[in-house]
Amino acid sequence: MKLRLRYLSALCINVLLPVLAYRLAYPHWGLAGGLVTSALPPLAWMICDFVRFRHFDALSMLIVASIALSLVAVPLGGPQNRALEEPIVSGVMGIVFLISLAFHRPIVFYLARSTTARENTAGISIFEQNWSESPRIAAEIRRMTLVWGVGLITENTIRSLIVWRGADTPHAVLASTLVFYGVYGSLMLWTFWRRRGIRQDAQRMADARANAQLHSSTPDA
Repeated sequence: MKLRLRYLSALCINVLLPVLAYRLAYPHWGLAGGLVTSALPPLAWMICDFVRFRHFDALSMLIVASIALSLVAVPLGGPQNRALEEPIVSGVMGIVFLISLAFHRPIVFYLARSTTARENTAGISIFEQNWSESPRIAAEIRRMTLVWGVGLITENTIRSLIVWRGADTPHAVLASTLVFYGVYGSLMLWTFWRRRGIRQDAQRMADARANAQLHSSTPDA
């Protein structure tokens, strides 16, 4: 239960709180102020992780980086551009996920390793060993990277079309918000489900190593 609570906290702080902070700050401080305010929850989570575990949370870094990209684009401004800003950030993140598949270790590898480090002090070395020794685990992590990349780009495309056609009408804003929560919620639920399989594979590997070590330390009769 404690582990599930940690995942739920990470989801709320890195996804839901930034959206809420943005919507509350935007009417008072504008687009730039809203974006800066939305970066505070993941930034605080990232600092707390560094203080406790001496490493930065990869998911928080990804969210903060996407917000920074949005801030860079603020001077391009126009009402429709501002309305498109939020979904475009998701699209950029999706492209980053897909590009990372070209490298030896995709971005989900670092996200998963960051989560493992919070669960166990020896988690990083065990996780990297499982990644190196289990093609099945490596393939599953690459599949997660692909699904997240495609999912975020799809979310970006749908929400951009909604905003482009509906401009700032309440119905367009509501539809865009529903798509946002629907896509992110579906991706998170799917990830938790697939992660159970990875944990089971990792446990089987740990049991196999323990048995092998036991047999090697047992003297021959």
